[in-house]
Amino acid sequence: MYWLLRPDAARAFEDRGVRHALGRYVSVATNEKQANFRIAQLVPASFSGDESDGELWKLHAEKLKDYERLKEELDSGRGRFDELERPEKSLLDLKRTLAWRMLESCEFCERRCKRNRRKGEIGFCGLAAEARLSSEFLHMGEEACLVPSHTFFFIGCNFYCVYCQNWTISRQVEKGLPVTGEYLAELAKKRRLGEGSRNVNLVGGSPTPSLHVILDMLLNLDVNVPIVWNSNMYMSTEAMTLLHGVVDVYLGDFKYGNDACAKRLSRVPRYFEVVTRNFLLAREQGAELLIRHLVLPNHVECCTRRVLEWIAEHLGNRARVNIMGQYRPEFEAHRHAEISRRITAEEMSRAFAIAKELGLWNLD
Repeated sequence: MYWLLRPDAARAFEDRGVRHALGRYVSVATNEKQANFRIAQLVPASFSGDESDGELWKLHAEKLKDYERLKEELDSGRGRFDELERPEKSLLDLKRTLAWRMLESCEFCERRCKRNRRKGEIGFCGLAAEARLSSEFLHMGEEACLVPSHTFFFIGCNFYCVYCQNWTISRQVEKGLPVTGEYLAELAKKRRLGEGSRNVNLVGGSPTPSLHVILDMLLNLDVNVPIVWNSNMYMSTEAMTLLHGVVDVYLGDFKYGNDACAKRLSRVPRYFEVVTRNFLLAREQGAELLIRHLVLPNHVECCTRRVLEWIAEHLGNRARVNIMGQYRPEFEAHRHAEISRRITAEEMSRAFAIAKELGLWNLD
């Protein structure tokens, strides 16, 4: 049925740009290769849980090397996934243990609030240890290569975007449904096997504050499906390390070309430094990149140009880029005259002209 709604989705996997930037994702979605988290499930990791944080992080670094070797063997066809047994404890178990420890002094994102969320303290994201879900469904409005995308909208966010279109989720007007990793895994399996979802799309709000429960979900998920991390890319380096080996595609927002706009419109410090670092880390992890840039009114030169220049210089057309024109003044945007209107056709034309000038052709 969804092919009738989105005929472009039926053809998306044959698109030259999709295969250039997201070729492994296509192979996982069609079950030709295994999702990264499935490989992490097979890497043995022996630990009791009594070790210090430093000891566990050292073990994690060692096991990531094992993960990379196993992934290369499986991707090359020199190894067979179905001939391997799942160990009693794996790299994914180790990631889950480290995430829950981090929750006691939370540094999942670069705000580094250090709240003990396990004891009910909350940071900027507004969440304690409990993950809450606003909704989950097969999303037909995403990029064609993702559709149908099994999208999980998590409550809470580590940004405060004054124009947020999901502000009832990010600002917790909606309280959501408390969820466990086991429950999320059941939903993901049902949508994949019964309804043909192409991926698990983790968003919000932001998925970052719910990282510990998402890792629980992946420990319990026993079907092959690519994992899409749909976020503002403001994760800490530690969180990025935990995501190494579980995320197949970073679907990252690249909002601003400078820190001043980010601070004023999203209340976030050190934006450009953190987000660009994380895009580079994602590339180093071997994950694939689909980058969204929402063009804001009156921000083509200060933000759009700088964002596209950085992508062209550091990632090129190995990243697929979606230059988005669907901005509308939501939430508190009316308090900011510069963004209190819709985008114009001239501004969108200028954005695409900049991309062309820079040699960026892999556009969604």
